[in-house]
Amino acid sequence: MADPQFRSPTEFREVMDRVFTMMSEDPEVGPRLREADVPQRFEFADVGLVVNVRPAATGEDGNLHWEWRDDVDWTPTVRTTMDSAVCNRYFQGRENLAMAVARRRIRIAGDVRGALGLIPITKPIFERYRAVVADEYPHLTA
Repeated sequence: MADPQFRSPTEFREVMDRVFTMMSEDPEVGPRLREADVPQRFEFADVGLVVNVRPAATGEDGNLHWEWRDDVDWTPTVRTTMDSAVCNRYFQGRENLAMAVARRRIRIAGDVRGALGLIPITKPIFERYRAVVADEYPHLTA
């Protein structure tokens, strides 16, 4: 069976903006991600998008700040590359990161330990992501 696909790069960005907002605004997840201080760059080649994410700076809203471009004024310590379908499975809790890295579905460079340390912090988002997908994007249910 083929992986569920996003209908367009625009839809992928819309869904991922929701995920980043959920993480940033969550009263437990957001502050922990901010404190972890692991700036990241994600590349989703199949949809032609790059997003850079970092902890929010003093005076910025939320706990995370992200920009859908490569030209940002910070340096990511982790660079991750994956297809949008892998990302969708991951946030539904259906893609094991270690296995995906071993099978080269996800490529991570830089501070791998820092990136792996974020996994337990972000897990509470999976259930909320699955609910959003089920309610608003049922074609993405993995």
